[in-house]
Amino acid sequence: MTFSTPMTFNNLLVTQEGNTCLITINRADKLNALNIETLQEIKIAVEEANRNETVRIIFLTGAGDKAFAAGADIAEFADFTVEEGTKMAAGGHEVMNTIEQSAKPVIALVNGFALGGGCELAMACHIRIASENARFGQPEINLGLVPGYAGTQRLCQLVGKSKAIEMLITGDPVKANDALQLGLCTQVVPLAELKEAAQKLAAKLSGKSFTAMASILALVNACYAESTDGFELEIEAFGKRFQTPDFVEGTNAFLEKRAADFPGN
Repeated sequence: MTFSTPMTFNNLLVTQEGNTCLITINRADKLNALNIETLQEIKIAVEEANRNETVRIIFLTGAGDKAFAAGADIAEFADFTVEEGTKMAAGGHEVMNTIEQSAKPVIALVNGFALGGGCELAMACHIRIASENARFGQPEINLGLVPGYAGTQRLCQLVGKSKAIEMLITGDPVKANDALQLGLCTQVVPLAELKEAAQKLAAKLSGKSFTAMASILALVNACYAESTDGFELEIEAFGKRFQTPDFVEGTNAFLEKRAADFPGN
């Protein structure tokens, strides 16, 4: 089934299978480098998937078997002015925030290099499953740059301050199994089994309450928002769940010792 969208993407392939939407960065000849157009298309695709009531889970990956996204397209910004560079970073932040704030889980299938902007893109996703050949890194320092799409912030959140600093100032990437130990990904599988791992996760999530899932994603994001009291939001969100059909079904199913069939799904 082709994903319903109001526009044609130049750099993405977007397909739907059941309740899952697969967004594939389709620039394998450039190791799926993230030019500005590609980033904006990813933002639009994620927004469209959130509007599509038949989509419950969003997967994001790269074409081919070498790269998820091997950084930004350096040739595109080599001659940028300060103003152009600032605008580029601000636009990138908008894309990453759209992914992070998605009401539906966005799961990165990291099938190779996730470097620079590619690592930042993966970190913006809620969950990362990596193939054994995956590499995560922020090598911007080798260009005399700093990460521009919130890499300094999300890397600290995921791996801790000291390791983040080491990765950022050396520019050295980490292998998939090391990324697993650091918390950069949650699972490592052979490349040939990446799609199967995604399908297994989708099947597991499909049996959960998607209305509760959306609330959980929002609450977790609130944990990192300085202007938000996540503790108070959790109290409020917990109370509101008692008015939902999913809560009624979930508790009844538990008491009746059967699998729940959440109406919110």
